[in-house]
Amino acid sequence: MKFQPDYNNITDAAWNRPPKRIPLYEHIISTHKMEEYLGISFADLHDGNDRDKAEFFRRMCDFFLKLGYDTVSYECLISAILPGSGALYGHREGCIRDKKDFDGYPWESVADIFFDTYAENYEILRGQLPTGMKVAGGPGNGLFECVQDIVGYTQLCYFKSDDPDVYAGLFEKMGDVFMEIWTRFLPAYGDMLALGRFGDDLGYKGGTLLDPADIRTIIIPQYRRIIDLIHASGKPFLLHSCGNIFGIMPDLIESAGINAKHSNEDVIAPFPEWVKRYGDRIGNFGGVDAD
Repeated sequence: MKFQPDYNNITDAAWNRPPKRIPLYEHIISTHKMEEYLGISFADLHDGNDRDKAEFFRRMCDFFLKLGYDTVSYECLISAILPGSGALYGHREGCIRDKKDFDGYPWESVADIFFDTYAENYEILRGQLPTGMKVAGGPGNGLFECVQDIVGYTQLCYFKSDDPDVYAGLFEKMGDVFMEIWTRFLPAYGDMLALGRFGDDLGYKGGTLLDPADIRTIIIPQYRRIIDLIHASGKPFLLHSCGNIFGIMPDLIESAGINAKHSNEDVIAPFPEWVKRYGDRIGNFGGVDAD
């Protein structure tokens, strides 16, 4: 029997409802691994003209379809278009080093840059989605990762000690950026989504990367604003976060309002432990720990 995708399986799982069948999910799959499986070179087409992009997305969708996925995992990264970014992903010095840099940062221009850069990708992808498939994705990266990419983790820690107002203000301003992007994204492309999501690695193997109290007071309220928007569009929200974040999971569920959580590392806790702790409240999206 030919596989027939049904994105409702992912949507139901994210709402923590029993799906008709257990769906496959992966947050990100390397396009080069897709090439290996399909035996076709197509990854570079993503950055080509409209015809190239259409062929890229056709091949990408074909990959997910052939492997039995109900959704296509795809997102365009906010961090990549942030002016002066690269502190997290490029290991460069951050562009915000003091209050003057913070005040002078072009926060108001980011949403326009995002859509100028990526709108075409979403439009072309829409035309290539197979019947029954939708996208697991949206604007990519979370607030913490985006703040780190223009500040740097070390400098962020200095701000916490030396200038608490800038420290908190960074997350408030980035929250405003996210709100503008998602407010414009959902009416334009929400019909493509099986769920809304972003990835924000809040922890490492021993604990959270920031004081849990700070996450509760300056990050989770920003999450809530975005998740409320996604819920208002009728979609569930999935948070991807690596690390030992048990200390803030109740806050992510109750205060932020996440519906599903992705990724687990066996050295922190095997997947059944996540199900035991949170399976009655959220959808737990597991995976093979490849570390």
